[in-house]
Amino acid sequence: MTLYLSEQDVQGLLTPADAVDVVEGSFQRMATGAVEIARRRRLRLEEGRLADMAASDLELGYAGAKVYAGFAEGAAFAVALFAADRPELVALIEAHHLGRLRTGAASAVAAKYLAKDGAHSLGVFGCGEQAETQVSCIRAALPSIARVVVYCRTERSLRAFCKRVDAEAAENNREPAEQDVVVTITTSRDPVLRGEWLSPGALVCAAGANNSSSRELDNVVLERASFVCCDWREQARLESADLIEPIEHGVLDWLEVHELHEVVSGELPGRQSPDDIVLFKSNGIASWDVAIAAAAVERARDRGVGRDL
Repeated sequence: MTLYLSEQDVQGLLTPADAVDVVEGSFQRMATGAVEIARRRRLRLEEGRLADMAASDLELGYAGAKVYAGFAEGAAFAVALFAADRPELVALIEAHHLGRLRTGAASAVAAKYLAKDGAHSLGVFGCGEQAETQVSCIRAALPSIARVVVYCRTERSLRAFCKRVDAEAAENNREPAEQDVVVTITTSRDPVLRGEWLSPGALVCAAGANNSSSRELDNVVLERASFVCCDWREQARLESADLIEPIEHGVLDWLEVHELHEVVSGELPGRQSPDDIVLFKSNGIASWDVAIAAAAVERARDRGVGRDL
């Protein structure tokens, strides 16, 4: 029978540490060729967009699609999870929380493999719902993180966010960039992070902008980066203005843009020196949605959560 999980059902099924393990496993299976991914598509709605993305993970035993409708006031997300070896719709899942969790977990996997040894501070640009899981997942992956510094433009939102996640409000928009791990998770169309602000050894996880007209990073970030990787280059070529525009201006070449699974699998070393500046550009890929949906379903079955359709 098909299991239905609501947003309320999903809450509490997976911890940030669980999510990091799940997404790390997804990257490992990408490296073995067990995963196939379809690029995200977007269709116009009345004052909004409908997007869909799909993947199959033969080693995991599942395939699925995430569909979401986004508007200025918010978005609704759903994942349809299928068995990979038989005609079975395993689950329908309301997936807003799972989406936030898998996005944070991807940055955390990057931090696990690419942050310098002993990284102890995290800087965050943005204080929305997506930023919360960036903080919780990176803390789970890097227990050495002792300080979190956050900047966003709205003072009230910033203070509330810092209270929720036990972080410091930045005194200015430069302070988060001076930390060991720097996350951009904003809706800004223009760069919020300048490369000149970064300290030697910084890891940048750019996770907010995922369309061809929005940028969170200026060109200097790319100029200073010794190693650049993304989640999936084929999608980055369409969605990552943070990479597309610097490449068009000769700052970078697509041959210099690697994929994180190459580092996770040990194919590439990633960071070469404690002083290297390293960049992970995250757009979000459907293989993460399949993996985290599968983990949620298996945990829900164990706990008797959700209802059969």
